[in-house]
Amino acid sequence: MKTPRLTVILVLVTLCIFALMAVLAPAMIEESQNVVIPHPAYEISPQATALHKTLTVGDLHSDSSLWQRDLLQRSDRGHVDIPRLREGNVALQMFTSVTKSPNGQNYEKNSSESLDIITLVAVMQGWPQATWTSLTARALHQAQRLQRMADQAPQQLQIIRSAADLETLLTRRNSGDTTIGGILGTEGSHALDGKLDNIDVLYEAGFRMMSLQHFFDNRLGGSLHGESGAGLTEFGRQAVDKMLARGIMIDVAHSAPQVVEDVLAASHASLIVSHTGFYGHCPSHRNISDALMHKIARAGGLIGVGYWDGAVCDPSPQSVVAAIRYGIDLVGEDHIALGSDYDGGTSVTFDTSEIAVLTDEMLKANFSETEIRKVMGENMMRFLRHNLPEGGQ
Repeated sequence: MKTPRLTVILVLVTLCIFALMAVLAPAMIEESQNVVIPHPAYEISPQATALHKTLTVGDLHSDSSLWQRDLLQRSDRGHVDIPRLREGNVALQMFTSVTKSPNGQNYEKNSSESLDIITLVAVMQGWPQATWTSLTARALHQAQRLQRMADQAPQQLQIIRSAADLETLLTRRNSGDTTIGGILGTEGSHALDGKLDNIDVLYEAGFRMMSLQHFFDNRLGGSLHGESGAGLTEFGRQAVDKMLARGIMIDVAHSAPQVVEDVLAASHASLIVSHTGFYGHCPSHRNISDALMHKIARAGGLIGVGYWDGAVCDPSPQSVVAAIRYGIDLVGEDHIALGSDYDGGTSVTFDTSEIAVLTDEMLKANFSETEIRKVMGENMMRFLRHNLPEGGQ
């Protein structure tokens, strides 16, 4: 029989173990998920260094808000934070809120009933209890964390909600300011919790891009990695209509091909594929057909090329640049951008502080300066000017 004193000691030891795990587990989980593959320091040519300093660099997709890090501080894990964005001369980062994802992230097929690992991430990172069951609450929590960082350090991070905000940011940067712009997006519209009214809730919280699916089929339609291959549901059509009416950009990066076809047929909106590769360059289950990429581009869409093996097969800088070249040759230089999928459970060969390696490799591959400027950010800035709400919050 345990004595009362021994019981108290056991309880205290147990609480200490749980407290220690709460501190250590998030870092351990992220370190295993967001990997920078070890490599020698990149030698960037003087020509590439000089050109890169003059670029307006933008990235359409990073899941950094998922992880329990202060993005205002430089970290020794993950791929993105404000100091590293500054080192890479990145002007604008899309922060996409992940709210549901299966263990293993199988590209071929996932059941909607598969184990959701984001629930574990939310609990282990000490997120508010509402986030344990509500996907909308998870998206809002990530947005609120980013907004608090922007409020705390407005000279470091500005949340972009409108075309007017974007112009303010670019004007500041043109005058020598190094503020980073952040745009909020969702990784899948299961973040709506099945309610159209949550589009308004997320818009008011600052979300300006919403992807329709992630790794599972959902109420809006089929995922590229789901079971049905279905197109837009009636709920999905209503959701897309409401998003566009509110000035929310549509991302089809994980959507089933039929969903993409249905959205193109149902609206005149220009779509984003925020993080992807090209099937003709890398025949992966992660990449949709070249023919469908043609349709997206012809409708004025923007395609963000990723940096990980599922998108480009070989994640080296040379292979990423080869995918960019393939994309330009396929759909034209006005429709290609960067879509890293940083901090999205990916292994990459350079983090955002090292992004000048892409400028260097594009010069080596005989890209024109115009092509480099467009891909590295000008195409993204133009797209946002045309598709963000004009002004106000």
